[in-house]
Amino acid sequence: MSKQSALADAFRQTVYKVPGHGDLVVQNLRSVLEQIDGDLESDRYGSGKIIEDFQDKMAAYLGKEKAVFLPSGTMAQQIALRIWCDQRGVAKVAYHPLAHLEIHEQDALRELHHIEPVLLADKDSLIRLKDVENMPEDVSCLLLELPQREIGGQLPSYEELEAISQYCRERGIKLHMDGARLFEITPYYGRSAAEISSLFDSVYVSFYKGIGGIAGAILAGDADFVETSKIWKRRHGGDLISLYPYILTADYYFQQRVDKMQQYHEDAKSLAGLYNDCHRITTRPVEPVSNMFHVHIDVPKEQLEPLLIQCYAETGIGLTSYLVEAGESSCAYEVSVGDRYALLPKERLTGALQWLDQKLKES
Repeated sequence: MSKQSALADAFRQTVYKVPGHGDLVVQNLRSVLEQIDGDLESDRYGSGKIIEDFQDKMAAYLGKEKAVFLPSGTMAQQIALRIWCDQRGVAKVAYHPLAHLEIHEQDALRELHHIEPVLLADKDSLIRLKDVENMPEDVSCLLLELPQREIGGQLPSYEELEAISQYCRERGIKLHMDGARLFEITPYYGRSAAEISSLFDSVYVSFYKGIGGIAGAILAGDADFVETSKIWKRRHGGDLISLYPYILTADYYFQQRVDKMQQYHEDAKSLAGLYNDCHRITTRPVEPVSNMFHVHIDVPKEQLEPLLIQCYAETGIGLTSYLVEAGESSCAYEVSVGDRYALLPKERLTGALQWLDQKLKES
């Protein structure tokens, strides 16, 4: 067994796990379906009451004319950028160097759509207004990820977001939001999802991250944009004969959790504070702006893993199932706070971090 799998195994065996909502198990779907009329007619190739009602519901929530449900965010964002490039006749888009499209999609935008990315800002920084002002004039669309996951879930100020939106609109540049975690940032901005979305021409949201559904995404915008999106959905193979397991669970967990985002955010700030009190541990950001943040430990990965495994065994608290190298002598992991945090005995959590703090002082 590798050290990484040993850590994951130790995490699975803990009594209390800190991040997330809970394990991804088939029972999650079963529990939702048990509450649904078994005679309810399924959606079929993108049509039917189940999918159309949910699309209308999400369009209204996001303050857009229309919305379309797709199996994945990867599909949703490629479609959005293709539409905006075709509309302007320029196959060039701008986004962050650590955008999902750039580092997780095997060059799909280039290979499938022949779209050229323009990378803005340093990889460790947010895209700022000055970066947008200095980008090439022949860009069809700017993509902003809110929050910027790969750098700890950081966010620009709302005022800067408004300024970027105004700049793009004045120049005919479309603004698309990678809002995979849009619901999670509404408490920090103190604005509704619709208010934030109003700054953008198109918006993608995920239903398996903070919401905790099985899979699926919504792409929203004006009516013409969404009708064109549906054509591209078919071209991408996204019109499965039925998507109801994803839609029903997305709707159910959306109703269960969207109003808990304020609590998740407060819990994330509390947890980050506990981490930052530990020797050789910092969080990024220091105070989270959503329910997620990154934990950085000034200890080599191979040295920290056995400490965590011992910590889990002695305290029953699982902090993370994985570590990634963040430098020659440091490592990191991501934390997303969900339903589990409220169920944690806080004295045991504090005890686990105090145990780890002492070990790190001694190392």
